[in-house]
Amino acid sequence: MVNYKDLGLVNTKDMFKRAIAGKYAIAAFNFNNLEQMQAIVQAAVETKSPVILQVSSGARKYANQTLLRYLAQGAVEYAKELGCEKPEIVLHLDHGDSFELCKSCIDMGFSSVMIDGSHFPYEENIALTKKVVEYAHQFDVTVEGELGVLAGVEDDVVAEHHTYTQPSEVVDFVTRTGVDSLAISIGTSHGANKFTPAQCTRDENGILIPPPLRFDILEEIEKEIPGFPIVLHGSSSVPQDLVAQINQYGGKLVDSIGIPEEQLRKAASSAVCKINIDSDGRLAMTAAVRKVFAESPAEFDPRKYLGPARDSLKALYKKKLENVLGSAGKLA
Repeated sequence: MVNYKDLGLVNTKDMFKRAIAGKYAIAAFNFNNLEQMQAIVQAAVETKSPVILQVSSGARKYANQTLLRYLAQGAVEYAKELGCEKPEIVLHLDHGDSFELCKSCIDMGFSSVMIDGSHFPYEENIALTKKVVEYAHQFDVTVEGELGVLAGVEDDVVAEHHTYTQPSEVVDFVTRTGVDSLAISIGTSHGANKFTPAQCTRDENGILIPPPLRFDILEEIEKEIPGFPIVLHGSSSVPQDLVAQINQYGGKLVDSIGIPEEQLRKAASSAVCKINIDSDGRLAMTAAVRKVFAESPAEFDPRKYLGPARDSLKALYKKKLENVLGSAGKLA
């Protein structure tokens, strides 16, 4: 058993409380490797932001959870080396699908876990979530649950259709499970193709305009559980300049579209205190790597293409922290 506090990590409890009061959101950035971790920490330190290092089940399989745990511990020390005396870094399991997976991550030093039982019948979701909460809270690990289903594809999480969260269920779910935060479905979606063209309109230039988020549902949920930490998954904005760069250098991303940043900023000023961003990071890194290979086809030194990918990722995340989530300067 490794306690996350011994690694210098924190859980989400205090940072979420401050975020709700301050009307901003904490970024949860997914990472799989060293370069992504470096970019996240650099962006967080340079903007003086608390941050969540998020690990999906796919990342855990790819990189090994022991290595990821030590990368997270290294992230804390790296932040200090960069000049941040008291970094606030969470190591969080994204979309845990079983008690065993959540327990394993808790035992290995994760400071927060998500148990996603949203694909189960309601009572099964409650039972599974409660079981994880009871185990996690013994070690002061925070737990995120989910009500509603997001469409799209992200690693091992696949859903063809979304189901909006029912505001009438949230009080019962939160009360009976004891979760510390709740992921809801109000129209966000996983992946870089979050909506089909049929779901969108097009402007005069033929650019797809996605349907707006269901802020009416969010408002009803806030009325039911005022001040309770709310989470949005699938919140990448899919910057069109990155899509264009990928396609310019040989990519084939067709009708890729995300959540408008102004809608995410609006959400961040509510009880939404954690916003998950993964696809945007993938786009930033892929665009940079493709550019290097297109302009320098003889290049074979990984540092020469992963370095620019890391720099592009850091620049993207700094903009998110400063202009979208509003967490810059919010370290305790």
